[in-house]
Amino acid sequence: MNKWIGMGRLTRDPEIRYTQGNDPMCVARYTLAVDRRVKKDGQDNADFINCVAFGKAGEFVEKYCKKGTKLAVVGRIQTGSYTNKDGQKVYTTDVMIEEQEFAESKASQQGGQKNTAPQQKEEAGMDGFMNIPDGIEESMPFV
Repeated sequence: MNKWIGMGRLTRDPEIRYTQGNDPMCVARYTLAVDRRVKKDGQDNADFINCVAFGKAGEFVEKYCKKGTKLAVVGRIQTGSYTNKDGQKVYTTDVMIEEQEFAESKASQQGGQKNTAPQQKEEAGMDGFMNIPDGIEESMPFV
């Protein structure tokens, strides 16, 4: 099985190209900075994962994604190689995107917060959960 699942932020604006021919297809390339759980010497550590999205997935990236966008992606790892202009063999590893979606709200991306109604703030406890009123268990059909 070849399946990779990850979540990270685009390190730069995606590179968009279209194939040649009668039915051009969008090809979007981007790099995700994926945080590692384990810190090295107390410092944050990240891996930089090259991703390629084709067709509708590429068009989604072209239309909605830019540097800093947080995405959750699913894809397969594909390796390859080529010879560069200096005659050196270069090995590549890319994730071919099968699924992708936003991993945070637009308000979070822009540094804002959702507007929570004052009543909701008062009803919520310090932990962010709503307080359950006393005696509610009697009116619950499944208790």
